[in-house]
Parts: sequence; structure tokens; C-alpha cells
Amino acid sequence: MIVRKNMGRGKTLLMLLMVLGFLFATYNFVSLIIEHKAGGLLEPFDKKVMESSNSNLKYHVALTATDAAYSQWQCRIMYYWYKNLKDMPGSDMGKFTRILHSGKADQLMDEIPTFVVDPLPEGLDRGYIVLNRPWAFVQWLEKADIEEEYILMAEPDHIFVNPLPNLAHGSQPAGFPFFYIKPVENEKLIRKFYPEDKGPVTDVDPIGNSPVIIQKVKSRLVISLMEEIAPTWVNISLRMKDDQETDKAFGWVLEMYAYAVASALHGVKHILRKDFMLQPPWDLHVGKKFIIHYTYGCDYNLKGQLTYGKIGEWRFDKRSYLLGPPPKNLSLPPPGVPESVVRLVKMVNEATANIPEWDSLNRKS
Repeated sequence: MIVRKNMGRGKTLLMLLMVLGFLFATYNFVSLIIEHKAGGLLEPFDKKVMESSNSNLKYHVALTATDAAYSQWQCRIMYYWYKNLKDMPGSDMGKFTRILHSGKADQLMDEIPTFVVDPLPEGLDRGYIVLNRPWAFVQWLEKADIEEEYILMAEPDHIFVNPLPNLAHGSQPAGFPFFYIKPVENEKLIRKFYPEDKGPVTDVDPIGNSPVIIQKVKSRLVISLMEEIAPTWVNISLRMKDDQETDKAFGWVLEMYAYAVASALHGVKHILRKDFMLQPPWDLHVGKKFIIHYTYGCDYNLKGQLTYGKIGEWRFDKRSYLLGPPPKNLSLPPPGVPESVVRLVKMVNEATANIPEWDSLNRKS
């Protein structure tokens, strides 16, 4: 049974339900996560109204992470570039939080502002650790004191490459359209979680939760935002993981689809910004884009030709450093490699050269 949220009961009931879920520590936890059924579309955005009522466009940078060495070294690089670009002209960055969902402190607490939250009850993530991400946001939003009105949901493998303004418009969030998130092509599966009476499947944006800039709380101008979406995101993620057909089809992007569906269930449409992010090696130039996402391996021969799917004579792949951080002063790509890849490696090298005690980060044996 899915418990629906009664908006009049407030946060006390929300926390009571979550505590009961942990006491049972079973899949009944899912039934205690609140699923909202807010329908309808956002009201048209009025820029003049927003500007007169909200002069604070700063957003809080928040990324979820684990205490694994693989996550830690990426977080250190990400935080380094946040500090470098935060106060540059054109930036609306506010404070920064690493939401650590390992349930305990790690050795980066003094280096990176960190908020420790609990992972899902043992076994509930079914070995898919990313399912902890939405639950981490639920806890952080409930317990943390967040000064900024907006939140940027980011990931450890993001590097800020240009000053990032607030791309959201009032209560309408901004997201990045991923070419591999295809709600329309997967309508049969999407309809299991977004029924026809909610609207056309095109209401589900081709996005994940990151990068997204979104208002964190309700106000008189807000219909349904992050504090409401997050519990539904948890719920949909777990339901998708429990559905074998959906789990098999969506694989490692399941949690991204879950965020897109959860947003649509609340009537939230995102402004789709292709300039939000670039993903080497497929995106060749940085230009005026804001974030480098280095999720893909970059493999090239010495002629500068891409050998994707085959280990190249020159390569940069974050998965080469699962057990510890990459060494300082990585070799630069050979001539002919796209500018985006060259820029990525140079930025990694600059960060590792300047982050104190880079090589002393614990390595897993």
C-alpha cells in the first residue's frame, strides 16, 4: 500500500512514517514513502513576478557520494573547481554540500563540507548503490539548514568549466536532456509508473536528477518542488527496481528514469538546457557549456582517432582508478584529440597538482 501525503499534516507525520519504516527494515519501507498525486501543469512563468518577489537566485551545490576511494577522488576534484569558479562573474553558486550516504564520517570531512545520512536498509538497494541517492536527498532536505532557495543536484564526476548561473525560471527547474533517456520509446514501461490518466508520456522529461537546478521548498508561487518530489523519487526508484522488466530495460539509468517520472507525477516540467553540460568524447568542444561530465571512457590511438569500445594507446577513463586516485600529471592526449578531452585532462591535472596531500588518499587494497 502506498501512503499518500496529506499536506496539512506537515513534516512531523513524514518523519514518523520514515522512522517506522526503518524499524521494520523490510520492503514495507516503500509503503511508508509518501507518493504524491499532484496533477496539472505549472502555471506560466512570469519573470516580473519572480524578480519582484525573489531577489536571491543563489543555488546550493549538492552532490551525493559514498566513502569509497573512487567516489572520494572525484569529489575532491569537483570541489576544487567549485571553489575556483564560485565567485567568478556570471556564477550564482552558493554553498556546497557533499551528501555522504555511507552512514558514517570519512577522511574528507574537514576538506569538503559534508552532511552524513543513512543508506537504505540493508538489501533494499539490491546491489544498485545509486538507489541511495534519492533517499539521501530526502534526509538532507528534511534535516539540513539550507540557506539558498535553489539547489543544484550534481555528481562527483562533474567539473565546472564555466561560471554557472541559475538556469531555473522561478518554480520551473532546469535540467539536461540525455540522449539515452527516452520515455516515449519506453512508453510501455513508463505507463507502469505514470498511468494514462496523469497525462501523455511526453510529460516525462528526458532527464535524470543531475544536473538539475530546482527550488527546494514550497512558496506561494510554487506548485510542487524538491521537498515534494524527493519522496516520490525514492518510491518510484524502488518500484522500478522491484519490477524485473523495468530493471532489465533501464539498467544503470533506472534511478534517472525514476526522477523524470516522479517530477512528471507532480506536474513539473523542466527547462531543457543542452548547454548545461558536455560529455566527452562525444561532445567535441567546451564552448559556453557549464559542466564537463566525464562518465565515458576516452580512448584514442596515437593519431588522435577515437577507438571507443577498444582500449586506446592513449586513454582517460575514471574506471581505471576504482581503488584510488589517478596520479598527478596525467599525459595529455595526442594531437588531433578533441578540445573537450584535452580540457578535461588539463583540469584534472591542475586540480591534482593543487589539492593538498593528493597521493595520500586512502587506497583500497
